[in-house]
Amino acid sequence: MPTVAPLDIEGHVVSTHFLGDIPFFATAAGTIHRLDGGEKVTEAHQGLLTCIRDPFSATLLSGGEDGKVVRIGHDGETTVLAEVPRKWISIIAGGPQNAVAYAVGKTSVVRQGDGSVKEFTEERSVEGIAFANKGLRIAAARYNGVSLHWVGTNAPAADLDWKGAHTGVTFSPDGRFLVTTMQENALHGWKLDGKAGENRHMRMTGYPAKVKSLSWSVKGKWLASSGAPAAIVWPFSSKDGPMGKAPLELGTRANIMVTQVAFHPAEEVLAIGFIDGMILGVRIADEKEALLRRPGKGAITGLSWSASGKLLSFASEAGDCGVIDISA
Repeated sequence: MPTVAPLDIEGHVVSTHFLGDIPFFATAAGTIHRLDGGEKVTEAHQGLLTCIRDPFSATLLSGGEDGKVVRIGHDGETTVLAEVPRKWISIIAGGPQNAVAYAVGKTSVVRQGDGSVKEFTEERSVEGIAFANKGLRIAAARYNGVSLHWVGTNAPAADLDWKGAHTGVTFSPDGRFLVTTMQENALHGWKLDGKAGENRHMRMTGYPAKVKSLSWSVKGKWLASSGAPAAIVWPFSSKDGPMGKAPLELGTRANIMVTQVAFHPAEEVLAIGFIDGMILGVRIADEKEALLRRPGKGAITGLSWSASGKLLSFASEAGDCGVIDISA
């Protein structure tokens, strides 16, 4: 067993993320705890709804019941980027050049690094936002599909339609695919680099529960997902992605649901968190499993690797958190 440094935080911990080798833990109450030469606490929100790691900068982004969008630095310093009175900010994304996007009702708002703001309105409420890896382009998940907007132009949105409620969205690292989580127990995908008019849909179904956690492998060959009593890992290395291919099922445990998945930053190794607090590490190549943490209090609500890939932090809905030293 690797060594585990436990951290007991009062209340529900929404997520955990590393900035470099410093782990951060965001609570539903609105406090951000970081382990940086001891435990340090930042008050970020009056009620926190979401906290993500900005993939384009060494910061965190959070949204709350107080209508604030906040950027949090590695030293815990907070900067309020936007404030929408009497609205909840639960959907947020980080983009290139310090851009940030968030959703308010039917509107996606993009605030660029220079402070300028652009809004895009949908016919139905926005349930998920993601930035493409290149160019200032956002995907907004909504009822019956996804809208793709170029932030720097007034061109009309490109609509990707598929009936049903789309609740989250992610681009593949190479930008060739777009995948949504759905209100039904399924994922849906589109191939973005196909010829015009091609059937570009990818249906990924068969989950016993809703998918709430997704993670791409380092080169984008695999997409891991929660929502089953195993991590369901879809192959995306071929030009048509997972179409016609069966997924891997990693870390299978009878009737014990996977709640979080997180791929290692450099290797095809997947950390899997379960509803009973257990954490497994599984190598894709041979499906070899390593027990990283025995079952504990509360479902795993967050998993995050340090930049070096030697540390794995975990959060739980019972505040039962910690850091696992994989190198040990």
